[in-house]
Amino acid sequence: MTKTESTDSTVLSARLRAGTRDAHQTAESTGFVTRLMDGSLPLAAYANLVAQHHTIYRALEQAGEQQRHDTRGATVIFDELTRTPSIEADLAHLIGDDWRSRIEVLPATRVYAARLSEAGASLPRYAAHAYTRYLGDLSGGQVIKRMVQRHYGLGDQGVAFYTFTDIPKTKPFKDEYRERLDGLDLSAAELDEAVAEAQVAFELNTALFGELGRLYESLVSH
Repeated sequence: MTKTESTDSTVLSARLRAGTRDAHQTAESTGFVTRLMDGSLPLAAYANLVAQHHTIYRALEQAGEQQRHDTRGATVIFDELTRTPSIEADLAHLIGDDWRSRIEVLPATRVYAARLSEAGASLPRYAAHAYTRYLGDLSGGQVIKRMVQRHYGLGDQGVAFYTFTDIPKTKPFKDEYRERLDGLDLSAAELDEAVAEAQVAFELNTALFGELGRLYESLVSH
């Protein structure tokens, strides 16, 4: 084993990146995502994704509040990452002020949110979900933002979820986030738990995309 491999085996961000590479590619290549990215789905499909995000991020951010009271966990809580208010602004724009009574939370979303709620009591599991969601939003999420704006005629409104107004430069922030993750000083067992949970996170996300995709199969343009 090389020195780099030995070091990476104890670095959380490197373990998470390596351990979820295949699952990440699977999630990104689901039919719902590819059709959303090429504009062949209606705007309502994007609005439905935003609606599911509302439940998911409320659960994630409630889990984060649990970790805020933990000495180690508090170091990876960044208020700049909070997404729930932005999601609610997007839903008001996309659906209307009465969006709360009009959206439907899908079964896959409920399963995902329940898992996130459980993760609030475990630093490794919370770190895995936060890494998966927030760094994804700051990276590939920015591509999604541009494509959604292009295909669905959205300006700044409707994509506030992907707009981190308190993070003007994403790369330095992502670097700091990874450094905080790596500084959690997780045990070997906790590292394994985090990687396993990150894989579950991608599986849950892929299941959600699958369920969304089935809702719009008959509306796909050929």
